[in-house]
Amino acid sequence: MDAVRDLALTVGVQAACRALGVPRATFYRARRCPGGTPPEVAAPPATTPPAPVTGVSPVPAGTGETPRPHPHPRALSAEERQAVLDALHSPRFRDTAPAEAYATLLDEGTYLASERTMYRLLATAGETGDRRNQRVHPAYAKPELLATGANQVWSWDITTLRGPAKWTYYDLDVLLDSFSRYVVGWLVADQELASLAARLIADAVAKQDIVAGQLTVHADRGSSMTSKPVAFLLADLGITKTHSRPHVSNDNPYSEAQFKTLKYRPDFPARFEGIEEARVFCRDFFPWYNTHHHHAGLGLLTPEVVHYGQAEAVHAARQQVLRAAYTAHPERFVRHAPAPPPVPTAAWINPPPTTTQEVSH
Repeated sequence: MDAVRDLALTVGVQAACRALGVPRATFYRARRCPGGTPPEVAAPPATTPPAPVTGVSPVPAGTGETPRPHPHPRALSAEERQAVLDALHSPRFRDTAPAEAYATLLDEGTYLASERTMYRLLATAGETGDRRNQRVHPAYAKPELLATGANQVWSWDITTLRGPAKWTYYDLDVLLDSFSRYVVGWLVADQELASLAARLIADAVAKQDIVAGQLTVHADRGSSMTSKPVAFLLADLGITKTHSRPHVSNDNPYSEAQFKTLKYRPDFPARFEGIEEARVFCRDFFPWYNTHHHHAGLGLLTPEVVHYGQAEAVHAARQQVLRAAYTAHPERFVRHAPAPPPVPTAAWINPPPTTTQEVSH
């Protein structure tokens, strides 16, 4: 390190470290060692451009003091800054943007500061906020819904089906039981109407024999979901309604998963030739989904079996089949006897962090 110090007295630290292959950080670290004396390094050759002005007062090395900022030589003085603020606070400019004040003053032959400096001075004074009252969105609570049986919580959502031409769509409304994933009602319409949604809910409630105080309908914040006809209908039927938080798809997971199952079917077309074709497709799909689709979130049971209370019987029958297979060939099951997937006992929408109940997805 002494060689670097000696050479640095002649050619400078950077050139000396580069010539001897020593990192500059290592040199400076050695110079700051306790008891060490910083060398008097010679200034760089005259051909090297001077260091730029940083706006920070120099502090002797090794003193441990914090650099003291000082005004930049090109900065406005305190009197000039106050003159700019006084102009912006004047009656003719206090309700205008700094850009307007800047242009007006230029047209009058006056230059106080740049437009950016005007904004910076106003920001320093805390005067760059909105001048008018702005709408403050409420803090939406995260919905936490638990269903331990059928017809306790319904999930309602709407998806679009592509029509025969570009920008042509049909709306598919689906009411889904969150616990059993059973589709209790659906409709296809060429537009989203609150009256059609209210009729769909009323028909599904009648078919499922829903009584007042039994059911909660959860949906997002679409126009039909938040409409007065639907709200009045649910109030008359004694049904509680909840809504997802804006732009949070996880608040309605069961409907979103069902729509993916719908649109990932091999026979789902890229476009429907008409609304009747869309309805025909749905007439075939939803019976299959309810009665033949073995749902992974339901222990490979179908929604119909879970919805109408047949899950325990089907689970017991499956257990007998597996027990017979184990009895016939126990050597094929190394760890333990086989068992069917458990029957779902609860379905949560946004379970609280402390819950330990089984969640079916």
